[in-house]
Amino acid sequence: MIYRNFHNLKLSGLGLGMMRLPVVNGDDNIIDEPKAAEIIDYAYRHGINYYDTAWGYHNGNSELIAGKYLSKYPRESFCLASKFPGYDNSNMPKIKEIFEKQLKKCQTPYFDFYLIHNVYEGNIDDYLNPDFGILDYLLEQKEKGRIRHLGFSAHGSTEVIKRFLAAYGEHMEFCQLQVNYMDWHFQEAQQKVEIARHAGIPVWIMEPLRGGKLAKSSNEMEAELKAMRPDESIPGWAFRFLQSIPGVTMVLSGMSSLEQLKDNIETWQTDAPLSPEEFDTIVKLADEEVRRGGLPCTACHYCTSHCPQKLPIPELLALYNEHIITGGGFLAPMTVASMPKEQQPSSCIGCRSCEQVCPQQIEISNAMHEFSSILGL
Repeated sequence: MIYRNFHNLKLSGLGLGMMRLPVVNGDDNIIDEPKAAEIIDYAYRHGINYYDTAWGYHNGNSELIAGKYLSKYPRESFCLASKFPGYDNSNMPKIKEIFEKQLKKCQTPYFDFYLIHNVYEGNIDDYLNPDFGILDYLLEQKEKGRIRHLGFSAHGSTEVIKRFLAAYGEHMEFCQLQVNYMDWHFQEAQQKVEIARHAGIPVWIMEPLRGGKLAKSSNEMEAELKAMRPDESIPGWAFRFLQSIPGVTMVLSGMSSLEQLKDNIETWQTDAPLSPEEFDTIVKLADEEVRRGGLPCTACHYCTSHCPQKLPIPELLALYNEHIITGGGFLAPMTVASMPKEQQPSSCIGCRSCEQVCPQQIEISNAMHEFSSILGL
């Protein structure tokens, strides 16, 4: 297992994300405990020393499983991370209550790593609102030794991340970002990594395989990758990509089967970053697949000057592409829900003025109508 230095710790390069533990009959609320215990035990015995859970994972049961099965090991032999669930704004006044419950659920007197969870457009104002006292409380727990290292995770835009760091950056020791070769340009992951690097904050990676979608590729893409590295697996390429990015300390993977865990541990026995040519090639191939799967918006903004509703059309089309290309998920619905009603796709009146000036000849009105239907707006 590769290890990375962080303060006085040696962290396994691969961490076990506990958002996708095996479940019973496809019910995310019911974790298959024997299989989950087997995964945790195998990970521990094969060098993984970082375990990442959260209040909302598996409807609150992930923390319980973490506490039940990690407590059998010496506490100082592994690192445990959890998060404050500010993705639900109603939790903002409950920081003390939730934190105390998390310690009990995880059967631990402290968290090695604790995160302000999912900073994005819909909660940034509340996170920064001093009336809730969230940062003050967490810093107090850190002084008491109940939090060893404080950080944050973000699915928000680059501007949201910059705003958060401008306010709280001096207290943040690490940040957790969605980074993979598909999102390098698609979700501006490259820019987000650069923001963290500029702030001097090491990066934790979530969604390295984009929920398993990057565990396989098109035949054309696989052929090009195999031509460069015949013995590298397709999931291996995703991890080698991340091994190539300066500042990446931890890569979290939510492994729901023992087979996935074994394969990933095997990959992380070696540090084999991509060459510049390999790096550029896999990003180019990913960009081409994204373009084929979505609407070809280049964010020229010609459309916005002709929209009587003043809709942020390029941003909405980017979210539409995110939702369509990746087969759903929470990111697009979450972001759209945080937008003012008058900026949501349902506010499109179908006048098609935007389409008259679109260089890509996108049927924008149809896309807005479809997006609204998908999201149930």
